[in-house]
Amino acid sequence: MKVLALDAMGVLYPTADDVKNLLVPFIAEKNGSKDMLAIERLYHSASLGHISAYEFWEGVGLDAHYEDEYLQRHTLTDGLIAFLELIRQRDYRVWCLSNDLSEWSRKLRLRFGLERFFEGFVISADAGARKPDPAIYHNLIERLHEDPRNVTFVDDNHKNLDTASTLGFHTILFSPVNTNIPGSSYTIVRSFDDLAPLLP
Repeated sequence: MKVLALDAMGVLYPTADDVKNLLVPFIAEKNGSKDMLAIERLYHSASLGHISAYEFWEGVGLDAHYEDEYLQRHTLTDGLIAFLELIRQRDYRVWCLSNDLSEWSRKLRLRFGLERFFEGFVISADAGARKPDPAIYHNLIERLHEDPRNVTFVDDNHKNLDTASTLGFHTILFSPVNTNIPGSSYTIVRSFDDLAPLLP
């Protein structure tokens, strides 16, 4: 059985650190909190499902109606849709494994029409655990009913791949920006064009 699990931020969407590079600047622009550490703490809590998206916005000093405007700042990584079309033709089961708020993940995938390509989504706020915590990977394995040795996991973060590798997943580092990653033991791809040939 061919199974592919993709990270969201840094893979499906090009901004790897969306909190630092998108969320914090957006909140500051809208005259909300300028305390990056406080925003990161609230995001972390929301991405574990401990608080709702509404409570997150309240905590950073903004009305929740800003949520959709914020999410408009996300784009798809170049070549993603063509890659997903190709992989579907190869009969891959495709899943997403991501640290995110449930509401934000759902709105983004609906906006971009991604659900038609994916069998399922394991999101940290739903699972109650964030990568690289092994618990979220076990959640994926349970939902797949599949041996992790039959799963290829693609992520842009070494720590997330370390856990996956320990559990038996095949792992690939998605790194469009870095030209050299000293000491990396992972197969590195720069684009979906590079990834496709690695998936028979």
